[in-house]
Amino acid sequence: MKKIFLALLCSLPMFASVHVAAAYPYIGELVKTVAGGKVEVSVIATASSDPHFVMPRPSYIGVLHSTDLLILNGGGLEIGWIPPLLAQANNAKIIQGSEGYLDLSKYVKMIEKPASLSRSQGDVHGEGNPHYALDPHIMPILAKVIMLKLSAMDPSNKNVYHSNYDAFAKHWSEKLIQWDAEMAPCRNTQVVQYHELFNYFFARYGIRTAATIEPLPGISPSSKHTMEVISQIRTDKIPLIAQDDYHEPKTALFIAEKSGAKAVILAHDVRTGSLDKWFDTVVAQTCQR
Repeated sequence: MKKIFLALLCSLPMFASVHVAAAYPYIGELVKTVAGGKVEVSVIATASSDPHFVMPRPSYIGVLHSTDLLILNGGGLEIGWIPPLLAQANNAKIIQGSEGYLDLSKYVKMIEKPASLSRSQGDVHGEGNPHYALDPHIMPILAKVIMLKLSAMDPSNKNVYHSNYDAFAKHWSEKLIQWDAEMAPCRNTQVVQYHELFNYFFARYGIRTAATIEPLPGISPSSKHTMEVISQIRTDKIPLIAQDDYHEPKTALFIAEKSGAKAVILAHDVRTGSLDKWFDTVVAQTCQR
């Protein structure tokens, strides 16, 4: 009877000891890479969502109610949608300040923090530009933070998390050498963005954002502003318009047609495949030779 019981016990599925809720797909991919199947991962936002304004669903409340660790991008990016979900989830383990609340922005040096805030500036983030994940050099920092957090919460699998992180860091360092080389020819060029979403990426590679299609963050472009951008592109011979994949693309395509610049639609998060495939695509689209 004892042997039968042990056999049945060994045949039971192994449930993950930690349930992680990731605010965005890229965070979910980092967790999966570091955890290697040792945790259960739920991703809240989709890759097609505007990361500032994710539409809440009742299922999100259920996910947050049962999770052990909530990992946020932070920097104010989720301020419009995560707090209401947390209030309804009634899970003390993942409220701000608890062990199960991880804000990745606290481990990153954020840029463009405003000296003061005013509605006349548009939808400006008070903590700085929160889109730091678009810089591939920041990914190993985030992966290490996640590895250390999982190791602290689940010490029985600490060696697995460390080993997986080491493998990721080695692979990623090789990819960074590749991407840095591929982006080098585009250093000291200019670009137009719809929203200042890719500032970390462009700053990393010495590309200056000369104008934005939004006249102010969160403000839709007017006809007057659109014509001003077209004129600037023609005058300064700006070759590229970087359009994110969640704002409407019509204005960017119109500006490209009238100015001669090339418009590319860039994924702001992992849509399909892996983290490195995401950056492979962004690099190929922004620095075409």
